[in-house]
Amino acid sequence: MIAPSILSADFARLAEEAEAVRGADWLHVDVMDGHFVPNLTLGLPVVQALERATDIPLDCHLMIDDPDRWAPGYAEAGSANVTVHAEAAHDARRCARDIRAAGALAGLSVKPGTPLEDWIEVLRDFDTLLVMSVEPGFGGQAFMPQVLDKVRTARRLVDTGHLHVLLEIDGGISADTIEQAAEAGVDCFVAGSAVYGADDPGRAVEALREQAAHAATHLGQG
Repeated sequence: MIAPSILSADFARLAEEAEAVRGADWLHVDVMDGHFVPNLTLGLPVVQALERATDIPLDCHLMIDDPDRWAPGYAEAGSANVTVHAEAAHDARRCARDIRAAGALAGLSVKPGTPLEDWIEVLRDFDTLLVMSVEPGFGGQAFMPQVLDKVRTARRLVDTGHLHVLLEIDGGISADTIEQAAEAGVDCFVAGSAVYGADDPGRAVEALREQAAHAATHLGQG
């Protein structure tokens, strides 16, 4: 799965930018509040507008304080997947239940420095695990390969039936890094500038998907 990040898109042309990647599996929406991360992006009204403008399922990544309060609203707006940060949630399990009850998949994200082991039991209540491969807050950062150890651990737990989550990665994913992430066991790849910085964003999505599929047997072929 490829999830282009609109953080790298032209915010003045979001409907057109979504149309440019219509072959994508998800459209990744970074919601930042200027508190949990030192950046401010967009919020629920823009997500609601995007829902009306595209058929691509929205993958909302909430980099915000108090996600327990705000996350269900993004699910109610029609998002396919709503991800909260382990470091920000007051009660991650309850937050997951609330997101699911509102109609979306529930995702848990961990920063590069957050140990996965602390959250394995909690992840039993979630549908997706988003491993950050950069420090959250800004696009265009360099990929941090050390986080792939967390991906490998999670992949083993999924493959042995101890967890039932889709593994997603976000940060620095490009033609130069997607294969190592795929080999580690990632299912869904968030890509920003690698897609929206390309001359043909739609073709960039397909090229990344082909690279990932050929790099990891767990993703299958084609």
